[in-house]
Amino acid sequence: MTQRDWIEKDFYRELGVASSASADEIKKAYRKLARELHPDANPGDARAEARFKSVSEAYGVLSDDKKRREYDETRSLFAGGAGGFRGGQGFPGGFGGGAGGQGFDLNDLLGRTGAGAGGGGLGDLFGDILGGRGAGAGRSAGARTQQRGADIENEVRIGFADAVRGAEVQLRLAGPARCRRCAGTGARPGSTPRTCPTCAGVGLVSRSQGAFAFSEPCQDCRGTGRLIDDPCPECRGEGVTTQVRKLTVRVPAGVTDGQQIRIKGKGEPGPTGGPAGDLLLRVHVEPHRLFGRSERNPDDLTLTVPVTYPELVLGTTITVPTLDSTVSLKVPPGTASGRTFRVRGRGVQKRSGNPGDLLVTVEVAVPSRLDDAATTALQSYAEATKAYDPRADLLGGAR
Repeated sequence: MTQRDWIEKDFYRELGVASSASADEIKKAYRKLARELHPDANPGDARAEARFKSVSEAYGVLSDDKKRREYDETRSLFAGGAGGFRGGQGFPGGFGGGAGGQGFDLNDLLGRTGAGAGGGGLGDLFGDILGGRGAGAGRSAGARTQQRGADIENEVRIGFADAVRGAEVQLRLAGPARCRRCAGTGARPGSTPRTCPTCAGVGLVSRSQGAFAFSEPCQDCRGTGRLIDDPCPECRGEGVTTQVRKLTVRVPAGVTDGQQIRIKGKGEPGPTGGPAGDLLLRVHVEPHRLFGRSERNPDDLTLTVPVTYPELVLGTTITVPTLDSTVSLKVPPGTASGRTFRVRGRGVQKRSGNPGDLLVTVEVAVPSRLDDAATTALQSYAEATKAYDPRADLLGGAR
């Protein structure tokens, strides 16, 4: 993506937000549109897929604080008509060209800077003119550092068991991706970019004008430090194209609902072959019918098991389920309803560290109806134990 794209495209309009929108408002608008336009939700709809790509492209810029700042600066300076433009196709008028003065040609200016979505922006364009320091001051020839791509965000929904055990999930991501044809070099397969001899690969050149020294993007390589004699026809030398890519990622065991995990190097590719950013994946976990996660320690699983009153009074051994099998649990005589037992090692199994436990809470199940025999037996039991008052201490303490 070039600065011309930034001038010609209104990313705020793509997402349906104001230019003053907060980061949360931008994220909320993107997520809503992404759900509506995702290719999985609109199979075979080319128009929805194209719109999805445009929305993803807009979010890729506006969700990154640095890129958004540079985008706003560029739009304000160029699209805002600060003096107008001179001779640029589709941009009438001149920039900075007062009476008798010479303006800047937009095509020439953008061609000289060559700063894309991940480029140096206006800071590199104008430099720090005071003190003779440009944006590349102090960098030696050949020491140019390739810029890292932006991080991207996505969401995935998985089952409870997959969250506990860990799982591989398939994703479809739409947005900027490294060009498949040239592998991100920007050059036609079989050819190789060469180091720009003018700036020695730094991407910046210095010039003096009176008492001031200026550092500006190299005109020959457009600030990239490289020359591509035979551009890739797929990406036109950018090294990046907008595409839908399939990705398999590993969700680690023990992930909790709403947790965000970082997958290194699976984000937006860096310009001109630079390293990719990261994928920030928000995980949503489906609840389980039986099991839960302990609030105190998410590595511990929770389970509530119904038992009868005689089992609590007399004691028993019950069989309880785990996520993988079953275990036997001994309930001692005189156990109170609501007591929790710990079954060691039956919780979250992580690759490192001790496994979590299964916390089993027993609760007495009260039958809604009794037949005549059970009613008679229960009345006999009540008569035999009427000397026992479980609320004696409670009533005595209230006086």
